[in-house]
Amino acid sequence: MPCYEIELPLAGLEADAVEIALLDCGARSITFVDRGDEPVLEPKPGEMRLWSDTLVRALFDEGTDPLDALQRLRRRLGPAAGARAAVREIEDQVWERAWLVGWHPMRFGSRLWICPTTSAPPEDPDAVVLWLDPGLAFGTGTHPTTAMCLDTLDVLDLAGRSVLDYGCGSGVLAIAALKLGAASATGVDLDPQALLATRENALRNGVESRLATQAPEAAVPVADYVIANILAGILIELRPVLTAAVASGGSLVLSGILMTQADEVASAYAPWFDIVARTQREEWCCLRGRRRPDPTCAGVS
Repeated sequence: MPCYEIELPLAGLEADAVEIALLDCGARSITFVDRGDEPVLEPKPGEMRLWSDTLVRALFDEGTDPLDALQRLRRRLGPAAGARAAVREIEDQVWERAWLVGWHPMRFGSRLWICPTTSAPPEDPDAVVLWLDPGLAFGTGTHPTTAMCLDTLDVLDLAGRSVLDYGCGSGVLAIAALKLGAASATGVDLDPQALLATRENALRNGVESRLATQAPEAAVPVADYVIANILAGILIELRPVLTAAVASGGSLVLSGILMTQADEVASAYAPWFDIVARTQREEWCCLRGRRRPDPTCAGVS
C-alpha cells in the first residue's frame, strides 16, 4: 500500500515541538536523520543529542491528506518550516526490518561474527555468532568505535568473568562477551528502548539467563571487565562510576574517543589504571586499561 513521507530540515526548530506537531498532523512514525557525517553516540542523562544538520522524516498512512498535513504543519511551526517541507509518495514495507537492507555478516577479531537475523551463518566452523536485531537502539558493530570494542573482546580472556557494558544500546558488546565465554554481564543504559532491545537480543542469542539490565540510577555492580562506548567528555564525567565498577586487577575498555581526545581521557584515568593498549580506526581511538590492585588506589573523586 503506498504511503507518503513529509521531510524537512530541523534548522533551528525545537525537536520536541516538531515531533509533537507531526504527530498531531497524523504521522505514523518520525525519524531524525544526519544530513552530514557527524557521529552521535550516547547522550547525557535527560539529553536528546541531535546532529547540527538534522533532517526530519515523518511517515503518513495513505488515508491522510498530505496537503492538509502541510497546512497544519505551517500553522504549528510557521510558514518558513512549511515552505522547507517536501512530500513524496513511497511504497509501504515492513519498516522495522528496512534498516537491514545492505547490512551483511561481519567478522571481528579471529572468530566473532555479528550477523543480522535474516542472514545465513558464516561458513566458519570456529565462528562465534551473535545474531543481532537492534531495532531502535544504537549498536550493530558497523561504527568504528563499536568495531574496536568487539575486536578487543575477541582477544580478552573472558572465560568465567563478569562484564559491565555501560551505555549498552542494542546490547551487542555485553552479548558478544557472553558468547565469547563470560559468565555474566550487565547492560546499563538510560534509554528504556535500549534495555528492551538488549533483553530481546540476549533472548535471541540464548544468553538471557546470564544478562541483567538496569538504568544508570541503580547501583552499578563491580565487574572484571567494564566497557563503555560513549563519548570522550562523558567518559571523563563518568570516571568515578566506571573506575569504582572495575574489580581490582580488572580491565576497562573505553571507546567513542577521537584520536585528538585520547590523551585527555587516558590522563583522567591514569591514577587508577595502566593503559595497556590503544587501538585506532579512522579518526577514532579505543583505550584499554588495567586496574591497579594497589589498595591505595581505591576510591575515586
